[in-house]
Amino acid sequence: MYQQRKNHLEARAKILKALAHPSRLFIVEELEKAERCVCDLTDLIGADVSTISKHLSVLKQAGIVMDDKRGNQVFYRLRVPCILTFFGCIESVLEEQAREHSALLNR
Repeated sequence: MYQQRKNHLEARAKILKALAHPSRLFIVEELEKAERCVCDLTDLIGADVSTISKHLSVLKQAGIVMDDKRGNQVFYRLRVPCILTFFGCIESVLEEQAREHSALLNR
């Protein structure tokens, strides 16, 4: 049974790995608001163009973002906005962890 699902599970892991960096999480959150060019993201994050381009490449290869070249600039947007639902789930986990931690401190 596991072997049959392994390819699908590996595909899921690839997406999770692509998101497993604070700068890439920030990029996804920014792309929720509007499409952005590399230069916008470079200014927002405070990293060089090559670093931001690498992060965007990882997100693109995972199918999370898509790009659109316009003249000399490349604009990025979310390919699947439902990824933000996943972020909501993560926030719920963080809130539960905080409640448990607080309960331990208040004993």
